Amino acid sequence: MLDDKINQLQRVVDDSSRIVFFGGAGVSTESGIPDFRSADGLYQQEYRYSPEQIVSHSFFMKNTEAFYDFYKTNMMFPDAKPNAAHKKLAEMEQAGILTAVVTQNIDGLHQAAGSKTVYELHGSIHRNYCQKCGAFYNAEYVRQAEGVPRCSSCGGVIKPDVVLYEEGLNSGLIEKSIRAIRDADTLIIGGTSLVVYPAAGFIDYFHGKHLVVINKSETAREVGAELMISAPIGEVLGRITIRKNR
Repeated sequence: MLDDKINQLQRVVDDSSRIVFFGGAGVSTESGIPDFRSADGLYQQEYRYSPEQIVSHSFFMKNTEAFYDFYKTNMMFPDAKPNAAHKKLAEMEQAGILTAVVTQNIDGLHQAAGSKTVYELHGSIHRNYCQKCGAFYNAEYVRQAEGVPRCSSCGGVIKPDVVLYEEGLNSGLIEKSIRAIRDADTLIIGGTSLVVYPAAGFIDYFHGKHLVVINKSETAREVGAELMISAPIGEVLGRITIRKNR
């Protein structure tokens, strides 16, 4: 059954020239990064505060040290490496058949695999800025800091460039993501439960030929996909052959 679906996906890829990939946390679970909503995800674990509370703007402002205690342990994974899904998407882009990756992930693994056009809707752990003077700091500086990371120049509190609850998405990234999806002939949705808005609503802009969903569990939305594959995305995409000279 899985073999048949992968063969069908291969035919879709072969028939496509402007693929956009829209992905979520499930893309990185095969790299050892836990997601939030699965049975063993962060939302199922017990903390003094709920993860939703901890990764909110108001919590960051009022309980910065507790935020960073959680953030450094549960949202930063410096040893994580790109898996077969990240690598195959980068290969698709290099072959000229994938125009963009739109991701809800903040881990930077798409870029680490070689992808160039990546729209990070929820930001990145690899970008951090002093709230006082705007100085840039990388992920390692934040991870190695004791307690709350502070600017070495002015002493201001450093904030990760990630979109917390109560914060809005970057309007420029929204526009680029929607344009890429609207212009695509194929949209592959992978590793996302499609419950986080407004990002999940972006797929409504797709009017191309092929809509594919690859996710271990059922998605929260009925999106009318012609192909749905319930399997780990790295395992699925890893078996696709990219024909470069077409």
